[in-house]
Amino acid sequence: MKEDRSLLVITHLSQLVTLIVGFGSLIVPLVVWLTKRDEIYRMDAHGKSIVNFQLSLIVYCIICVPLILLFGLGLLGFIVLGLIAIIFPIVNAIKVSNGEEPHYPLSFNFIS
Repeated sequence: MKEDRSLLVITHLSQLVTLIVGFGSLIVPLVVWLTKRDEIYRMDAHGKSIVNFQLSLIVYCIICVPLILLFGLGLLGFIVLGLIAIIFPIVNAIKVSNGEEPHYPLSFNFIS
C-alpha cells in the first residue's frame, strides 16, 4: 500500500461537492473509498469516518424536519448542520494534509 495524502485530502473535500452540484456529498467519497481502500494507506479509516459523518448528517436532517413545527427549531438545526457540513470537511482536509488524524464530531458509528 502506498501513502497518498493528496487523495485523502481530496476525499475529505469531495464532501463539498453538494455546494456545487446539489447532491453527492455521500456518493463521491463513498465511491472513492470503495475503489481505493485497498490501494491507499489509511483510506479505509478515512473513508469510514467520512461515510459515518455523512450518514449522521442525514439522520440529523431527518430529525430536524418535525422540529420545524416546534418554534422553528428545525430551521436552526438545518443552519447549524449546514455549517458543520462545510466546516469539518475543510478542517479535516487540512489536518490530513499536515499528517494529523481527522475527527468528525457527532458521528454515529454506522460502519466500523
